[in-house]
Amino acid sequence: MKVLIAATALTGHINPLLAVGHLLAARGDSVVMTTAERFRQKIEAAGLRFSPIDDGHAAEYRETSLPAGPERYRREFERRFIDPIPVQAEDLRHLIEAERPDVIVAGSLFLGVLPLLLGAGPRPPIVVLNVSFLFLDRPDDAPVGLGLPPARSAEERARYALLKAGMDAAFVGPVRAYADAQLARLGLPPLPASLPHSIAVLPDLFLQPTVPEFEYDYGTLPPNLRFAGLLPAPKAEVPLPDWWRARDLTKRVVLVTQGTLANADFGELIEPTLAALADRDDLLVVATTGGRPIDALSGPLPANARVAAFLPFDAMLPDISLFVTNGGYGSVSQSLAAGVPLVSAGLTEDKAEIGARIEWSGAGLNLATNTPTAGALRDAIDTVLGQPQFRARAASLARAFAELDSGRAILGGIDDVVRTGSGVREIAA
Repeated sequence: MKVLIAATALTGHINPLLAVGHLLAARGDSVVMTTAERFRQKIEAAGLRFSPIDDGHAAEYRETSLPAGPERYRREFERRFIDPIPVQAEDLRHLIEAERPDVIVAGSLFLGVLPLLLGAGPRPPIVVLNVSFLFLDRPDDAPVGLGLPPARSAEERARYALLKAGMDAAFVGPVRAYADAQLARLGLPPLPASLPHSIAVLPDLFLQPTVPEFEYDYGTLPPNLRFAGLLPAPKAEVPLPDWWRARDLTKRVVLVTQGTLANADFGELIEPTLAALADRDDLLVVATTGGRPIDALSGPLPANARVAAFLPFDAMLPDISLFVTNGGYGSVSQSLAAGVPLVSAGLTEDKAEIGARIEWSGAGLNLATNTPTAGALRDAIDTVLGQPQFRARAASLARAFAELDSGRAILGGIDDVVRTGSGVREIAA
């Protein structure tokens, strides 16, 4: 089978698609992956063919002229993901002609697949792999993005509806209108629903890389949706540090990261976590800078702390007692699959929703802020480490992940849509 993989040019989006590429290539499928040139080495080192697309660094765009809030988040979303649609769609058309793929597998924010899904022309089956929480419209009328747990009463549902009206006016509606305008310029019809909901329901298959136990109850799910568990971790690109092998095994380990995107200011999470635990001789505190220089951390490093630019999470998580995170979806899933409880603090991008699910699931605490104080972090960490129900719930989720064979779910789903041609218009030979 010939497979074309399309990924948004962000590490947290590339890695999940690489995991799928590994599965496909391992069974003998021919795989070519398209994304920005700066990821060529990573993709070719994984043994996949590479085709570059010039995204103008759109995916990394930050709107520095606006304060945090709906207007800034809207502009960043539009610039990162909607503006590249024409370039991405043209890239896909060229690759379809050149490669004749049997199927396209795209990341959920590689929106260049929308013209194929909405257009009348021939196309191969399209599978979308989500790189975040399940962002279907909520049956309890909660707005998507604010990090609200399921409504527990009629009064709460009414409050959610008011919040949703405000969110629709400030973000969801303008984003949908902006996307519709972009599609109209390409001669295409408008989206059938909000942009997030459309991304989930339009593809022939929508893969959600988690377990149902970590998601809210949406009632009847779209027929194209399949839960895929934990994506297989790629071969570690970095070795275990020497200090990890030489550590004192009597000390519990707390891991903290701000991921690879929202890590411009370590004063938001890593530095206050190090400060909160600096006097804990019973703990080893391990931090990763997500690729940024270690000397970007301000102040002296506490004696009980170790820092690296990158760390092999899959090798370390079995020995981690607590994960402090700003809510990156991939690392949160890894943590839960290893049975590690969490403390979450992050509101940018999709992190409010992920943090809310951490607390709702019982696997940790959500501080619901971008800038937690050292005191708040200390209290939350002490609570999660000291109360066994958090680790018990994380262990329960780990069992759910272990019972869902991600390789079978992903490859079986792809094979099903290729075999049935669900929703597909034939491409002339």
